[in-house]
Formats: sequence, C-alpha cells, structure tokens
Amino acid sequence: MSTPSEPELSAVVDERRRLINLAYRLLGSLAEAEDAVQETYTRWYAMSRRQQEAIASPGAWLTTVAGRVCLDMLGSARARRERYVGAWIPEPLPDRTEWSVGAAGGGGAEPADPADRVTLDESVHMAFLVVLESMTPAERVAFVLHDVFRYPFAEIAGIVGRTPAACRQLASSARRRIGAARTPAAATAGQAGLVRDFKEAWEAKDIKALVGLLDPGATMTADGGGMVGTVLRPVEGAEQIARYLIHIADKVPGMALLERTVNGRPGLVAQRAGRTVTVAAFDLAGDRIARIWAVRNPEKLRAWTEDEEDEEGEGEMG
Repeated sequence: MSTPSEPELSAVVDERRRLINLAYRLLGSLAEAEDAVQETYTRWYAMSRRQQEAIASPGAWLTTVAGRVCLDMLGSARARRERYVGAWIPEPLPDRTEWSVGAAGGGGAEPADPADRVTLDESVHMAFLVVLESMTPAERVAFVLHDVFRYPFAEIAGIVGRTPAACRQLASSARRRIGAARTPAAATAGQAGLVRDFKEAWEAKDIKALVGLLDPGATMTADGGGMVGTVLRPVEGAEQIARYLIHIADKVPGMALLERTVNGRPGLVAQRAGRTVTVAAFDLAGDRIARIWAVRNPEKLRAWTEDEEDEEGEGEMG
C-alpha cells in the first residue's frame, strides 16, 4: 500500500541523474561526482521527515547542497592536483551512458542572451572540461550553474557565498576563458573521418601521413597519474608527436586501436589483450588535429573497463 511520501521520495531519487551530470562538469571526475552526490543524499536523509517536508523544492535544495559540496571538493582537488604526477586530464566518458540532461529547474531559468550559453553537449567535451580546470572553484561553479544548467545568479550566490553581482562577474570571467580557448566546432562526421585517418596512419606507422593530419602546433598531453608509464610533459609539434606515436607502436606490439565516442566526440581507445588501457580525445583546428588528450591512469578508465573480463595486459598510447 502506497504512502503519501512515496511520490516525494521518487522525485528526490530521480534527481540523482541530473546531480551526477552537474557534479561531473564541476569536478571533471566521475568518481568524485558520485562521491559528491552520495554526500548530498546523505545530508538529505539525515534530516527529519518534518524538515524534508518543509523544503518547497527538494530538487533546488539538492542542487544547492551538491554545488556547495563540489565547491569544497574543488578547493581540496586543486591542492591534490598540484602534487599529481604528470598532467591531470579530466576523466573520459564512454558513449553508452547519456551524459546530457535537460535544463535544471532550481528556481526557474533566468532569461539571457543565447550567445552567453553553452549547450549541455558541448559542456562535456574534453576541450571544454580542460578549460574549466584553469578556472578558480568559484568561477567554475558560477559558470557551470549559470551558463550550462541555467540557474539564476540569485540562487548561485547562495551556493558560492558571493553576491549575485559578484557571481555574474565570475561567470563572465569564466566565459572569456572559454571563448579564448575555443576552436571552431568541427562537424562530428568530419572529426570521425579525421580520427579514422589518424588511426590508420598510426597503424601503418606512416609518419608523413601523421604529420599531415596534425596541426603544426599540435599538442599531445598524456595522463598516467604515476601509476603507468607515460610521457610526463606535453609533446609539442606535429613531427614530434608523430615520431612519438611511431615509437609507441614499435614499443607495444599487439596494441589494438578502436574508434569510440569519447565525451561526445569521435576518439580512440587503445586495448591490449582485449582490455582498455588508454582513451584518447581529440580537438580540431580546421581540418587538422590540434590537441590530443590520452588518459592512461587506470583509476580514470573504470567506466571503460568495468565490463571487460580480462584484467591483465597493459599497453601504451602516450
């Protein structure tokens, strides 16, 4: 027999997906996002029934708490990442889960110039997440909540502990960072073709073809987290990247390259003995590859390896 509280309970539980989406964009880590959402729900269920019933919008309450939890985690994460071995790259996401959701409904969307908005799809791309890493925690929270999830500055102010006007300035500063780093968007089909050509050239160890596919000023960054071998500093320049990739192909025989969707865009997955060991995301400049992010840290590949039975074998890509 149903109780009057069941619909409300269902509504609270149904917020989890949206909160995970929000927390991932704020933290750049799916594992940390799950921790943040768990903490949010812990605080909800720690309240008495009367306290819960007094909250007019549980969704808005959960978002506010999740935002504050993420803000605290971002502060401590900055210190941890300063001690991180090598470059820190956001955790790559596979395609099997739909990571974009509808606009959040904390207190109603605030009308704004569409030019100030980014879509939820764009906000999960690796290039976007990397720029978010350069922001202060307050900038990141204000920008993601406002420009991505469309929360009004009056509500964001209560999360970051600033005035609405200050939050508007934080989001504006973050928006300038995004604009300065943004490259013209390439059609998904065009990027898929370029990534496929890159894969085939790499498999053929065709250094000339690789150089032709890379922007002269291209950069390749790898993230092993000190847990697996990888280059610790970015490799810069088309020829240097091409030579490094050929070196990897020679060093790791039997590595299989698979075309996969990474953070919503065409990317590559490297497998050894049937197990994913590297996930690579790409960013284009015109008709060439401008940036490659290769994630090798096993802790960041759990979403890719959780269904793989073979737990042995290790390959390299970056």
